Amino acid sequence: MSGFLGPLDSDGRIPPRQQTRVAAFLISAHGALARQFAFTLPARLDAAWQSELNAQFYRESEIVSLLLRATSWVPDLSLGYMVASWEAAWLPAPVEGIADPRLAQAVHLATLAHAVHAGIRPAALLPVEANAQDPFVMALRRIEFESGRLLQAQILFLKSADLAPHRDVVSAALAQRHAGVRKLWRELLGSIGIDAPGME
Repeated sequence: MSGFLGPLDSDGRIPPRQQTRVAAFLISAHGALARQFAFTLPARLDAAWQSELNAQFYRESEIVSLLLRATSWVPDLSLGYMVASWEAAWLPAPVEGIADPRLAQAVHLATLAHAVHAGIRPAALLPVEANAQDPFVMALRRIEFESGRLLQAQILFLKSADLAPHRDVVSAALAQRHAGVRKLWRELLGSIGIDAPGME
């Protein structure tokens, strides 16, 4: 197994099968975030943290759109089962100890988004010799850059005064989400011959 995507073709491009699986996983994760941000958005914003939901919804949607266009897709019969397991993993998980349902949903979203943005680093899989002008390579680098920016918003919310009374609950939910996302990402990489040591 390798620590990087490849072997590259003569033009320095990632194999289409690897592109397909990596893109499908990222689209599933970021698409789930976009859908959940959209459903969480209230008709009227009455709290400071709610305004960030709107911005994050659009950024997640842009990531999905970018991947759909930048990926060299090939048929992959295994994706049906894999996508079903991923989609089940993104479903809202109950957050015990937070009575306000809107706040509990926001915590679920923030912990899931934090785990996705911090735990999945697709550009780290690119070998040095990858074609920098290839659309898929550029997309992975763009996604990692955007994830770093989005991560800051999740950190600010999760450390906000609104959640100070629920610090232990939030920490437990965050740890659980990170473990789940790392496990799925590692399994996905293993299915395309990529070794990702130190992720568990």
